[in-house]
Amino acid sequence: MEKERKRKPDERFKIANREAVIGVALAVFNFVWWFAFAYGLGGRTPDNYSYVFGLPAWFFYSCVLGFIIMALLVIFVVKFWFVEVPFDEEEGEQT
Repeated sequence: MEKERKRKPDERFKIANREAVIGVALAVFNFVWWFAFAYGLGGRTPDNYSYVFGLPAWFFYSCVLGFIIMALLVIFVVKFWFVEVPFDEEEGEQT
């Protein structure tokens, strides 16, 4: 009987898991940002709202500024933390 070869865990799964955790963390950050500003500043009566560029401050900070910050964070993360992963198996690892 041939001994089973112990296969080294594929490095691509480690990279994919790390990038998935980063993606979930960004999504959670986006929700917390939105929730904090939308319900923190938006919980008052409309008579007490302050305005930024003609929009209620809670809307500006949660939706407009939040979108800009998230877009910049995603660009930064993809550019500097994510890595290119080949989908092909390397020749030495084929069975």
